[in-house]
Amino acid sequence: MNTTTFLVSLLKDSNTSIIINQSWFILVDILALICIILAILMSLLFLCIVLTDKTCHTVPMILITNSCFSGFSLTLILFWVTIFTLYNDLQQIYYQDLFCNFRGYMGYVTCFATMYSYFLQAIHSYLIVIYPTRLFWQSAKFQFLLIILTWIAAFIYACPQIATNAIKYSVDDQICQLPLHLSFLTVYNPLFVYIIPINGIVFIYLKLIRYVKEMNKRVTLVNRLLRAKKELKMVFRIVILISIFLILGIPYTIFVFMGYFTSPPKYHFRIALTFIEISLVFVMIALFKFTDPVRTSIMKRINRQPNVVVATII
Repeated sequence: MNTTTFLVSLLKDSNTSIIINQSWFILVDILALICIILAILMSLLFLCIVLTDKTCHTVPMILITNSCFSGFSLTLILFWVTIFTLYNDLQQIYYQDLFCNFRGYMGYVTCFATMYSYFLQAIHSYLIVIYPTRLFWQSAKFQFLLIILTWIAAFIYACPQIATNAIKYSVDDQICQLPLHLSFLTVYNPLFVYIIPINGIVFIYLKLIRYVKEMNKRVTLVNRLLRAKKELKMVFRIVILISIFLILGIPYTIFVFMGYFTSPPKYHFRIALTFIEISLVFVMIALFKFTDPVRTSIMKRINRQPNVVVATII
């Protein structure tokens, strides 16, 4: 009898906590949903312009489009996650659905593919500057091969999470993720998703800075020097895009390291994912800003409309 009374009391306390917290849960869910929808719309616009404008059909644009598609895939998974979370918060449902672990798995896959898509862009710029005569390494076929290998690696990378049944449903956060405590996978994930590609990009950026400085000191063909500076600028833009992820991903990073020593605060996944979802909007804005062919194509389409009106009046 005492046990039953205790359970009933605990359930009442739990329900009270749910009612108190539900309002800010839903506000955060709606904010995340708005950011995700904006990111999806911008991604679709970017991809449509690339597909329809022939000036965008170049080798560098293949890699940039892959970055956009990877980010778009990640955004779709987060959209699915947020819809599930919002529905469960509204209905006060506290158990996982059939696809919860699959969403967690695909979240890791698309995050890996996104980070390495930027790494591929940096590698391409490095090859152009350091090995300008190796034309096959700069060819579209070689870039497609690297993109395919990257996506294959992404699916393989996330297999341990499923194989070890490490992805768990968090009742507080309404999400299926790897619990943040010290384990092989909590070290494995940051190493392969963040540390390797980000350090690779920074290394290439610093290497190109040094190489361009050396080119300025010695006699170099003007065209080659201009090309090197152009690629250096490209890698600098990649560093900015990665920095957006890193800055708005600080809460997630803090919670990961906190999990190595103690338990992260309650609702840590909700907080961390909200910042990541906001970062997707800023990344897409920066991608439009930094991708000259796409920006030029948009300006042409905008400027074309007044010309048509004037011609009709005349």
